[in-house]
Amino acid sequence: MQRILLALVLLVLAAPAGPVVAKPLVSDTRIGVHEDTTRFVLDLSEPVAWRVFTLPDPYRLVIDLPELVWNLPSELPPAKKGLVGALRYGLFSPGVSRVVLDLTGPAAVTQVQLLPPTDDGKHRLFVDLQPVAEAAFNDPQARLPIQSAEALPQAAKAPQVVPPPEIGDKRPLIVIDAGHGGIDPGATGVSGVLEKDLVLKYALELQTQLEATGSYRVELTRETDIFIPLRDRYAIAEDGGADLFISLHANIHPKASIRGASVFTLSEKGADSDAEAAALAAKENAADALAGVADSDDVAVILGDLMRRETMNLSKNLANRLVDEVGHEARLLKNTHRFANFAVLRSPTVPSVLIEIGYLSNTAEEEQLRSKKHRKAVAGAIVRAIDGYFSWQEALNRS
Repeated sequence: MQRILLALVLLVLAAPAGPVVAKPLVSDTRIGVHEDTTRFVLDLSEPVAWRVFTLPDPYRLVIDLPELVWNLPSELPPAKKGLVGALRYGLFSPGVSRVVLDLTGPAAVTQVQLLPPTDDGKHRLFVDLQPVAEAAFNDPQARLPIQSAEALPQAAKAPQVVPPPEIGDKRPLIVIDAGHGGIDPGATGVSGVLEKDLVLKYALELQTQLEATGSYRVELTRETDIFIPLRDRYAIAEDGGADLFISLHANIHPKASIRGASVFTLSEKGADSDAEAAALAAKENAADALAGVADSDDVAVILGDLMRRETMNLSKNLANRLVDEVGHEARLLKNTHRFANFAVLRSPTVPSVLIEIGYLSNTAEEEQLRSKKHRKAVAGAIVRAIDGYFSWQEALNRS
């Protein structure tokens, strides 16, 4: 036996090890202002490919890079400086990290350079910006990407494809959407917890509980910390022929005393139930712009074509059930079932709801939302509401 064990050990030691490819590391970012030039600098562990371009409405600078490990001395973006108003970074698509700089006005990229390593071994990528007239900024030729000789993969990715059901599997398909992700962190709680991380945990718990019933097929729009464009989220549900689409979010409010869960369905003809709902929808609908995605001109077409009456009624039925069930496990806002023009709820064929699980700006509620016990309870309430919804559907079909 000892000889056999020794032989096995020698085989393992002699076996060629597979290559371990470490991702490039970002250790710092800086902004410098020199007369009319604003310089943005990234400190990198190794040379990388890059692609740089600007976007309008609002003014943005986008830097695409290979997938990186971010090890910055501070999680906070740099303060407004020169032409830079704010900074965001994160995973944009598989293999591609993105940095988005909000610009304080129209600007042109005058120089991009990756410097040779310094004595400390760091490689520095810098981008220089100078202010320009709006007409010059809006010239399409001026906004063409500038990129390194080594090309990056295309950042855009097709929506996730829902696998078809096995033959004879007639179980309803439920698509769960964890809001935000990757470069789009969403709201930040009083303890520093990010909305994108919190709601992903709730989505995974809801998936686990739904699958445990054996009654449903379940797919997530994202299972990791990655950015998904808004239209791709509900396209996943539409293309898969989903029976329900549930988007999970967490809110913040200027008044720290405000707390409570609420459920949204799409507003008819763009009319919102209240001013806060309108502001919240506008903020959530800006996610693509925050992530450096070019705007599209088809929103009016979507809204003009928008919802089949049956889909809206089904969405409202589920929303009412969610209010009843979640109310047994969590505090609710007084105005619980609300209406707003959320982009992720615009599917004309899939009944859709958006659940705000609570307010991260309220200290007590944020602590509760971070607890595993509360997460399980809220997910259980959502499962009960879904069970009730499909039981109602079955009763209708029998009558």
